[in-house]
Amino acid sequence: MSVWNPDNIRDVAESVGIASLADNVVEELARDVDYRLAQVLEEAIKFMRHGKRTTLSTHDISNALRVLNVEPLYGYESTRPLRFGEASLGPGQPLYYVEDEEVDFEKLINAPLPKVPREITFTAHWLAVEGVQPSIPQNPTGVNHADLLPKGPNANSHLAAANGLDNINVKPLVKHVLSKESQELFAKLSSALIDETNSEWQNAALASIRTDPGIHQLVTYLLTFIAEKVTHSMKNLFVLKQMMLATEALLFNRSIYLDPYIAYMVPPVLTCCTGKHLGPSAHQAPSNASSETLNGTNMNGNGTNTPAHFGLRDLAASILSQMCARYSASNQGLKSRVARICLKQFLDPNKPLGTHYGALQALLLVTGVEGMKMLVLPNLRLYDDVLKEAIADESRKTEADMVLKVIMAGLDGLERTRGATRVNGVGNLGSLKDRLVERIGEVVADRLIADQKSGVAQVILESDMSL
Repeated sequence: MSVWNPDNIRDVAESVGIASLADNVVEELARDVDYRLAQVLEEAIKFMRHGKRTTLSTHDISNALRVLNVEPLYGYESTRPLRFGEASLGPGQPLYYVEDEEVDFEKLINAPLPKVPREITFTAHWLAVEGVQPSIPQNPTGVNHADLLPKGPNANSHLAAANGLDNINVKPLVKHVLSKESQELFAKLSSALIDETNSEWQNAALASIRTDPGIHQLVTYLLTFIAEKVTHSMKNLFVLKQMMLATEALLFNRSIYLDPYIAYMVPPVLTCCTGKHLGPSAHQAPSNASSETLNGTNMNGNGTNTPAHFGLRDLAASILSQMCARYSASNQGLKSRVARICLKQFLDPNKPLGTHYGALQALLLVTGVEGMKMLVLPNLRLYDDVLKEAIADESRKTEADMVLKVIMAGLDGLERTRGATRVNGVGNLGSLKDRLVERIGEVVADRLIADQKSGVAQVILESDMSL
C-alpha cells in the first residue's frame, strides 16, 4: 500500500502528455516516489542532527538533494521554519501551501529605518618596528620590555637599570648540557691557543680544530672565545694572530656545518683586518727580540722596519675571502656587505693607513679584478691626497708604501686579465703623465712611470675612455 496518492501520479503523467496509465504502473510509481521521499528525508535528518538542531529546515532538504545528485529546489531558502497551511478543494482533496506572513502596511511605513552598514575600508599599521611591537589598538598584545633587553654575561647592565629591570633573573628555556670530556677539551684548546711559551701546544690545538670532527659541540664556545679575545686583546698581536689561525682552522674542518655561524665569525675577522689600532702603542718598547717580532716590527727585504700588524691584516683579509668564496650561497649578501664595509673604511681619510691597507687588501681579495676596476680605480684620484700627506710624514712613509704596494698589485692584476688581447703598451709614459695624474693621482702615476708599467698605463687609459 502506497502512502503517496496514486491520483497525483496520474496528474503528473497527464501534464507531460501521457493520457492513460495502467493501474499497476501507477502503483509502482507511487511506491517509488515514497522510497525517494524517504531517502531524501533520511539524508536531511542527518544534516539536521549534525547541525545540533531539532527543526528540519529547507537547507537540510537542499543539502540532501545535492548528496543524492538531484537538482536542489529553488525559491525555498529561508532562515526560519516554513509554516504550511491546508486548504480543501473537495472531499478527499487537501492542498498544502506555504503561509505568507501578514504585515501591517502602516506599521511597516512608520517603523524606524535600520542603521546604514559601514563601508568596507582598509587601513595600514606597523605590526613591528625593528622587532618592537608598538602599543596601538591594532596590536593588543602587550610587550614585555624585559624580553627586548640583551641578556647574557656580556649584556649591558646599565641599559636594564635605566628601564628598571635590573633585578630580573632570566633563565634559558633550553639548557645546553656539555659533557665533561668536551669541557676538558675546550679548556685545553683555549689555554693552548694563547700559550706563548709552547709552540707545540699551539700547533696541536690548531690541528685538532682543523681535523677533529668531535668538536662540533664546541663551535659556539670557540666562536665566543675568539670574539672575546679579539675584543679584549687589541694590543696583543700574538693573541689576535692565534684567534685568526683558529678561525681559519674552523673553516678548514669539513666535518662541521658552519653556514649558520658565518655571520658571527665575520666581525672578529673584520676587526683584525680593518682595526684602527692593532698591537702595542708606539711608545711601548718591546722587551726582547721575540716580542719585537710578534708585537713590534718586522724587517723586510729592503732592511726597513715594517709594522707587524700588516701581517695580521693580510691573514684576516685572506680569511674573509675564504668565507665569501665558500658561504656566499648560503648567506645572502655576505660578499656585498663585506665589500661595502671595506670600501667605506678605505675611503675614510680619518682612519689610519693600517686600516686603509687591511680594507684594500680584503676588498681586492673578495671582489677580485672587477672590484679593482669598478670600486678602487675610480677613487684613486681622491685617495691621492691621503698618500701625499702620508709620504711627506717620515713616521708614516713606511705604511704609505705598503698601501701603495697593494694598489700597484691590484693594477697589475688588471693588466694580467687582458690575456691574449694585451699589447706592448705605450712607448713614452712621460708624455702621458698628465692624463695618468688626472685618472689615478700623482703618487700612483709617478710609481707607474718609475716602474715602466706601460701595459698597466694603457689599461687605465682605456678604462678612462670607456667611461
